[in-house]
Amino acid sequence: MPTYIQGRPSRRLPELLDEVRRGTPLRVTEYGEEILHRLCRPVTEFGAARWGRLIDDMFATMWIAEGCGLAANQVDVDAQLFVYDLTDEYGDRHIGHAFNPRVEASAALVGTQQGTEGCLSVPGANAPLSRPARATLHAYDAEGRPFTLDASGYLARCLIHETQHLAGTLYVDHLSPVARTQALADSTTNRATVFTRRASRQDQLTAASTRRDGDVLAEGL
Repeated sequence: MPTYIQGRPSRRLPELLDEVRRGTPLRVTEYGEEILHRLCRPVTEFGAARWGRLIDDMFATMWIAEGCGLAANQVDVDAQLFVYDLTDEYGDRHIGHAFNPRVEASAALVGTQQGTEGCLSVPGANAPLSRPARATLHAYDAEGRPFTLDASGYLARCLIHETQHLAGTLYVDHLSPVARTQALADSTTNRATVFTRRASRQDQLTAASTRRDGDVLAEGL
């Protein structure tokens, strides 16, 4: 399984990243909370000393919630930052973070992809949503270095989804009124089950944090 960090080829990494082990899980904000529905502040000061702890915490939170991406406002932080860790339809793993992201993605130019989308801030719900088939991400890493990432398929969907989060737009905002109402109703119905599973995974992470990576993988986490 090829692995890419910030779009660059990397050695294969363990399922449970060091960032996840180091991080402290945070509460995930939910649809309706004010911070999710407005533009986040651009980041103007960089550095691992300033942002490393938050990035670790976000990776830990995302792992527990079984997400592929997580925006800072989803952990109640007003900053243009998201993290991601996903395996795409080709079996390639993509890991990284992005500050002040900007996405170029025109369905009229690159075509569309059909798929089902969900959101950690709308727990227990998903809905079909068309997205551009390709996207180009322009962003900065924790040290303030600019980078560009070209993506297609599932990775493109994730980068678009997370960048829009930081602009105050959730995937349900793109749905028809009927589909959005149904997604929110599904979330209400399934929320308790989702949170029970998240609590179980938090227990697994606590137990695994002092074990070797090989032991963790053997347990199928």
